[in-house]
Formats: sequence, C-alpha cells, structure tokens
Amino acid sequence: MPQNAIAPIERVRLLVFNAVLNVLDYRVPPGMTVEPGTVVVAPLGPRQILGIVWEAERLNGAEVPDTKLRAILEVLPVPPIPAQLRRLIEWTADYYCASMQSVARMALASSAALRGGGTTTEYRLTGEEPARLTPQRAAALDALQGEQGSIRELAELASVSEGVLRGMVGAGLLEPVVVDCDRPYPPALPDFAEPELNPGQREAADTFVAAVRDGGFAPFLLDGVTGSGKTETYFEAVAEALRNGRQVLVLLPEIALTENFLRRFEQRFGVPPLLWHSSLKSSERRRAWRAIVHGPENGGAQVVVGARSALFLPYAKLGLIVVDEAHEVSFKQDDGVRYNARDVAVIRARFEGVPVILASATPALESLQLAEAGVYTRIELPDRFGGAQLPEVKIVDLRTEAPERGRWLAPRLVEEMKARLARGEQSLLFLNRRGYAPLTLCRHCGHRFQCPNCTAWLVEHRFSSRLACHHCGHETPVPELCPECGTADCLVACGPGVERIADEVGELLPDARVAVVTSDTLNSREAVGRFVAQAEEGAIDVIVGTQLVTKGYHFPELTLVGVVDADLGLEGGDLRAGERTYQQIAQVSGRAGRGEKPGEVLIQTRHPEAAVISALASGDRDAFYEAETQARREAGAPPFGRWAAIIVSSEDQAEAQQAARAIGGTAPDQPDMLVLGPAPAPMALLRGRYRYRLLINARRSAELQKYLQGWLGPLQFPQGVRVAIDIDPYSFV
Repeated sequence: MPQNAIAPIERVRLLVFNAVLNVLDYRVPPGMTVEPGTVVVAPLGPRQILGIVWEAERLNGAEVPDTKLRAILEVLPVPPIPAQLRRLIEWTADYYCASMQSVARMALASSAALRGGGTTTEYRLTGEEPARLTPQRAAALDALQGEQGSIRELAELASVSEGVLRGMVGAGLLEPVVVDCDRPYPPALPDFAEPELNPGQREAADTFVAAVRDGGFAPFLLDGVTGSGKTETYFEAVAEALRNGRQVLVLLPEIALTENFLRRFEQRFGVPPLLWHSSLKSSERRRAWRAIVHGPENGGAQVVVGARSALFLPYAKLGLIVVDEAHEVSFKQDDGVRYNARDVAVIRARFEGVPVILASATPALESLQLAEAGVYTRIELPDRFGGAQLPEVKIVDLRTEAPERGRWLAPRLVEEMKARLARGEQSLLFLNRRGYAPLTLCRHCGHRFQCPNCTAWLVEHRFSSRLACHHCGHETPVPELCPECGTADCLVACGPGVERIADEVGELLPDARVAVVTSDTLNSREAVGRFVAQAEEGAIDVIVGTQLVTKGYHFPELTLVGVVDADLGLEGGDLRAGERTYQQIAQVSGRAGRGEKPGEVLIQTRHPEAAVISALASGDRDAFYEAETQARREAGAPPFGRWAAIIVSSEDQAEAQQAARAIGGTAPDQPDMLVLGPAPAPMALLRGRYRYRLLINARRSAELQKYLQGWLGPLQFPQGVRVAIDIDPYSFV
C-alpha cells in the first residue's frame, strides 16, 4: 500500500436492539475482530445499544458514507450467534410478519450473561431467631425457608419490600452467599438406568437412535396412546445424543408437567436436566444461558427442558429436538412474536440438520396430514406399556340422567365415585373452568359483575374470596352489598367452576380427601411436587382439575375419570373447537387405568350425537379425524388453506374502529385470498384496549406474508393504535 494511502474502512451491519431502528452500519476499529453473529455494544447518540453483527447482504439498511460511520465500542465475551440460528431468526420474522429484532431478543434472553461469568451475591436465611418480629419479617421468614436469591428476587417471593430484607441482613437473619455464575452442571449418564422396552417401543427407539447417530434432518411424529411409554422411547434418542457429545432440547407446554418429567429424567439419566422457563431467577437464567452457549464440555448444558422460548437459545452443539405433547395449544404464543413453537421446532431442526420428534397421544390434524403426505415419518405405539388396558368410555346423557337440582354431577357418576372411595381407589373430575362460578349476579336487580378492562365476566374464587378476570388479572373482593342496588346477601353464583365441583364432592362424599388442581393452586414446581407426592401416596381420593390434569401424570390407583361438561369446549366459533375437545377429553381419559386395575371414563354431555362425543365413546379416533379433515378441506381451513388475523387495538374505541376500517378499505384484491371484516373482536375490550379483527382466508399456494406486508406496510396509524398480525391463529378472541 502506498505510504499516503488510506486504509479501507471495515464496516459491518448490525441488527440493533432499539425500539425504532432495526439495522445500522458501524465501523470496526483497528485491532477489533468481528464476524457474523458477534454480539457487540455500539453507540447510538449519547447512549449505548446492543447489536448482533449480521451479513450485510441479508439485511436491508440505509447506505451511510464511510466518513459518517461510528465505531463499535466493545465485543461482548460470548460465542457468536451461530449461522443456523440466524437463519431461523430470519425465517421466523418473515413467516410470522414480526421484526427480526423481536425474534433475536429471545436468543439473547439473559443480558447479564453477556458480560461473562464471575461471581454474584445471593442471600439465604441464617436460622437465627429475630429479636424483634414485625409482621413483614414474619411473612418473609415463612416464605423464604429453603430459598436463596438476590434481595430483589427474595422480596418478590416474600411479597415484602427490599428494605425489609436489607433490615433482616443487618439483623443477622439473612446472610450473603457468594455464588459462581459459571459453576458446572453434573453430567447426565446415558447408561445410568437403561429401561426394559417392549418390542414396539424397542423398534421405535432404534429408529430414533439411528437417526441421531446418522445425523441430518429427520422429522418424526411419535403417535402413541396414553400410557404407551412415548417418553421412555425418545429417552433412548436422548441417550444416543449424549453419547455423541451433542445437546438435546425437550420442549414441554406447561410448567405443571415439569416436575413429573424431571423425576423420570433423573431416574433414567442420574441427574436432572437443565431447566429454562420464565420463572427462573436471574442468576439461574444467566448460568443456564452461558452453559447452553458453551456446549456440553466441562459441565455445560447437555439436555435443556423448557417452555417455548427455549427454542431460540444459541445451542453450541444441538443434536436432537423433542416436542412433547406436540398438539398443545400453549405452544402457540398469542402476543409479541405470535409463533407456534411446534412448527418452528421443525424448522430449527431443518436448519441445524438434526432429528426432531413430535410426541403426542392426540396429534394435531396438521401433523397427521404431514405424516400422511410423507413429510414426517410416523411412528405408532398403539398399546399401553406393561399390559395395561385403555379405559372403558361411557356416555352420561344429561337430558335423561340429570343431576339433582342445584348439583352438577349425575347420579351414575356419583355412585361410581362412591364405589372407588370404598375400594381405596382414586377418581378424577375434569372441568376446564377455574374458580367457583363463571358468573356472579344480583338476584334482586340482575346486576352482573363484569371486568372494567375486558369484555368478560368476573369469575368468583371462593378460596381467595375474590372476583377475578382471567384475561387481564383484575381482582376485587367479593362485596357484601350489590354495587347497583345496595341489597345485602343477594349475590348468586351461576354455573360451575372446579371449586364449586369440589364443594359438591365434599357434600356428597364427606369422607373423601379432595384436591383442586388448577393454575391457581399449582403455580410453582414445589406445589406440583407436593400434589404428585400426595396423589402417589394415596393421600388424595378425588382430584378436581382443569386441563392441567389432562396429561403427564401417572397415578396407578386412579381408576375413574369423570368429564363434568364435555360440551364446554364446543362453544364459540373456533374452527379447531372439535379437535381441541377431542384432544382434551382423550388426554384426561388416559389418566384412568394406567396401573394393573382397569379404568373407566364417564363423559357428561347434552349432545351425545356430536361427532367428537361419538368418537370418544367408540374409541374411533380415525373416523373423527377423517370427518374433521373433510370439514377443514371444504372450508379451505388449515392445513388445506391458510388463515391470518389482523388485530387492531387502541384505548380509544373510535380510533381503533377508524384504523380497522382504513385497513379493510385498502385490502388487496387477490383471487387466492378472501378478507373478512373488520368487525369487533369477540373480546372487544381486552386489558383496557378496544379491539377489531380482520380474518384472511387464503389458498395454500398464496404468498400470504407478501400480500400482508405490501398491504399494511404503507399505512400510517396514530401513535395509540397497535396493529398485530397473527399467522396461523389459534385464538379467535
């Protein structure tokens, strides 16, 4: 280079984490080395922002002269985001019409972990008796037994102020503990306790093991009846990945399933897996994230069990993905980036070049169609493990076998529960409705208690003496007087929730020990663990629960399942209502007779002729899915057509309506796309925002995302208006 020549400026394009800007160009200062995927800190005005170095040709950005480029400030000490994950971020953003920034944020899910390891200080109880015991200190001492964490985390856990805990530190009631942020995890042992599999399980396991050993993208649908040992089967694939030094991701739909899964995993592999979910403490999240990005060597992460957000973590050596209970609706996120983790898991496996197993006793119709088309390899387990038989299913027609006045359980179901109680066996009653009653009204003036923030009735919870909205979380004490007419002792509970059913069981079977199982009662791993232990030890006679009890649990003495209201899930206009109802009832039915004793299921319904009820009674799943498939095909619904929703919301109703009409008025005229609406959403007011919806039905071949981006991109809306796109919607509220 000539002496007076100017060295070329190395410029890079960053995907930046800024609310307004997505892409910016920067200069790489001398001596700094970056590559695609490097996580950096860069200046933006007087502030500093986080960014990921991206391939410039893959991101559209404004051309900025070299002379105006500012220099990157710092390269953070973490491995670059792998190319496979960057491609997944691009795909997810494009398919679900989301910003890349929003998707990439899930990959960098622990900002504290980006600064490296080191140590942190946590606190725990010393066991000392307090010289002065205030009510706040007493509450903290009760809540923090066995707990350790930062002052902020412990304050949230104990529902006291941080000042109270700092005072307890000064009084010697809490002590500091220095914790290594990168302390290793104990290794899982692939040969710790190898199971005895029956021939069908062994054949399936060998198929999975070969796929892991050979490598390459291979999608499987593991379709096995409840109790067939699906988990034990895919555990053999997990073991093979461990032998090969690869990481495994297992996605679970509910935190309530985690405790049971952890025990089974530890029995098989000798140690628990690494957990990833929203309830992790910040120190646990930082440690887990760094263990994941550094791989399985030296005590890093081997097997990660997590909620849907675990799908976007930057695994160092991913070798297998498992989606358990793959039919579950909770794999679809309904806010932020509205992605379906089941579908994105398959795409990630394709980018990573690894096998993916979708396991379910009641697969989604979309998954069955892909298996029918040969896209997925279908592995079937038609029999229960160990010779256990599927339960006998019977219908209770509430039109001819009505419950007593003021009750909700039919006489036949009550008699069967009494028989189980006399034999020392357990019963389970399923009703997918939390609380005591879905509606409370005044018998004097007819006033109904409605949420002030949502188009929803307040649900009475007698355990907590509150009226609560299950959509926004608004709560209020149950009033002594009607707020409309001022009458005392006039409130009437309308309809049943699980608490009301539990009360009825207590009246009919006064000697029975009853457990109510909902997201209100099983709101932590510890609560789930206590429930499982009590059920397994025979300390519970009757379980009354919502959809949390429909899957994952194995209680050998549970021989009777009663479905209190099988028609509940069929209400509304959801195109998947029949499929969801079938899945829920089939799953909860599968809790009966999993041991040596035979099981029985009684389904209470007023519509025994409905296709879904008939299929459950006859055990003819294939006939139900065939009828459902034909109905979807005729309607052009997924998987034979495509749906998308546009949700417009604002705190100002007129503003929301005007924006929705502007969108509807500029809808593109495409022969392969039909636009319905705008119309007020069924949940017209949600969390204080008025909502309107447009529904798009398109042919399978339509370039739906391209149409939506071209349609909505040029439109401008007032600052208070939010416009969300939901591709492949599951919720129609």
